[in-house]
Amino acid sequence: MRQSYKGVVLATPVTVPYVRYSIRSAHWWLTKAFSSLLEKSKLKKEEIDGLTVSSFTLAPDTAIGFTQHIGLSPRWLDHVPLGGASAVVALRRAARAVQAGDAEIVACLAGDTNHVDSFRLTLANFSQFARDAVYPYGAGGPNASFAFLTAHYMRTYGATREDFGKLCVAQRSNALRYSYALFKKPLMLDEYLNARPIAEPLHLFDCVMPCAGAEGFLVTSEERARSLGLPFVRLLATIERHNAFSSDPVQVRAGWALDRDELYAQAGCSPQDVDFVQAYDDYPVVTLMQLEDLGFCGKGEGPAFVRSRSFTWEGDFPLNTSGGQLSAGQAGAAGGFLGMVEAIRQLTGQGLERQVPDARIGLVSGFGMINYDRGLGSGAAILAS
Repeated sequence: MRQSYKGVVLATPVTVPYVRYSIRSAHWWLTKAFSSLLEKSKLKKEEIDGLTVSSFTLAPDTAIGFTQHIGLSPRWLDHVPLGGASAVVALRRAARAVQAGDAEIVACLAGDTNHVDSFRLTLANFSQFARDAVYPYGAGGPNASFAFLTAHYMRTYGATREDFGKLCVAQRSNALRYSYALFKKPLMLDEYLNARPIAEPLHLFDCVMPCAGAEGFLVTSEERARSLGLPFVRLLATIERHNAFSSDPVQVRAGWALDRDELYAQAGCSPQDVDFVQAYDDYPVVTLMQLEDLGFCGKGEGPAFVRSRSFTWEGDFPLNTSGGQLSAGQAGAAGGFLGMVEAIRQLTGQGLERQVPDARIGLVSGFGMINYDRGLGSGAAILAS
């Protein structure tokens, strides 16, 4: 039996507003997020005794080098280079550190810069598989891999571009109420369907837009959060799994399917009790995989689920209420933090114009590190007000 997370809370969601391109370094973006955490929480820097950092463009530095950059001397430190799975993994590590007494207040940070050519350079060295088995054949970056996965999913389960478009249109509607989202114009289904192709069947609005930005939050004990007067959310349960179902010829599922029963059992709830979902969404097909594997519908039932639900913040299944990466932008590793930060805002009543009514329980899922033909990392967390 896993130990419960009783007494562990999340607080102080912060975002450093995204920009399409930046001449600033990842260090600058992460430092801005750290400064925002201190400003919002009214903590002194010396009171932060734990730190996790997620970033692709921080290299050659890791978390330990970043401590010197910001003048922090934590007694607990973790570097979490797991892309879209980073927020859940960072939260899990930080929660156990707090419970064990290894740290009292952990700052969880994620951020990346985006120079004009930095995204291409990052992709070229993303993994050994990318170097050996992707780039020599002229297929660079995740678009080709996810086009392959999307086409297979459509053939196998009958999904259409209209199904994916419905998700993208709903998320754009949510993003229009989120001041930090980079996309400021409504998206119509016809516009989605007629957008220029990128890698069939993916078209323009199926793909995230790289940008620069940073996200962060604090993990501490409920007692400490109350003493500081910080609004907080409780951590009910988390799961994490890597390289799941590796024998599947083509990926249509990930680690959530292995551990979801334990996730809900630990949280003491069911999928029907969840008031909103923040799913990792670098491509729409990944969202459908998560909805299926996390038990909101059966495997292959994602298309029917999409057709029967409304996914805007005020709909019957609020999904990615800040617009998700597809409408807010993907700030590198911060893309994995976007949903976690939004969930904290929703459950502490900071959702502003997109506040989900009576939100009490939220689920955040992550998916990271596409390696040749599939994503390797997956995780999920259930939070409660």
